[in-house]
Amino acid sequence: MTKTPLKKKQILLDVYNAEGAVVSQQELSPAIFGVSLNEGVVHLALVAHEANARPMVAHTKSRGEVRGGGRKPWKQKGTGRARHGSIRSPIWKGGGVVFGPRTDRSYSLKINKKARRKAVCMVLSKKVSDGALFLVDSLEFEKPTTKRAAGFLKKLPLSRPGKRTRIGLVFPKGEKMLVKSFRNIASLQPIPAHSLNVKDLLKATMLVMPIKSLVEVTEALKAK
Repeated sequence: MTKTPLKKKQILLDVYNAEGAVVSQQELSPAIFGVSLNEGVVHLALVAHEANARPMVAHTKSRGEVRGGGRKPWKQKGTGRARHGSIRSPIWKGGGVVFGPRTDRSYSLKINKKARRKAVCMVLSKKVSDGALFLVDSLEFEKPTTKRAAGFLKKLPLSRPGKRTRIGLVFPKGEKMLVKSFRNIASLQPIPAHSLNVKDLLKATMLVMPIKSLVEVTEALKAK
């Protein structure tokens, strides 16, 4: 007897218009927005993302990089003092530094592409299950206008009692006016749809995603 594969539950999400009213429903891919949460995978992706973005600014010179010190300070024997070969030794003032911070040190961590993709899908799925993902039919701006952008956000049910709202706007490619209109809002962070990452998604308590962005996200995260 052959077993028939179980069908995944259909995921439907309301779509809002520019006035904050529900105009339709959009079906979401279960392979992206219906993935069960594994906190270990999400934590691994977050640590790798932060480690790979860690800049190395502090830099110290070793004794071979410090200028000067080519001549022996005094002869080896007969002075009664300890023998030294260079004034740039780490035990001398102004000398090199041992085990100091270096810009050539790398803190990067490797994570498989499938694991990183899976972690992003898990966070997106959690947003859907928590009711923290809002789809918008279209967001078009002919010129930058923060006033209109802030007014649009007020029309959506984004706030939760007792919780600070941090909005993530997932914007599609080529929408410069859209980004310029929203980027000056203190509680909002623009997130490119084609390169979602776990850190930005976790920082946002609410996600606003136009339908164009949904298409790009689905294309970027679909199984290769």
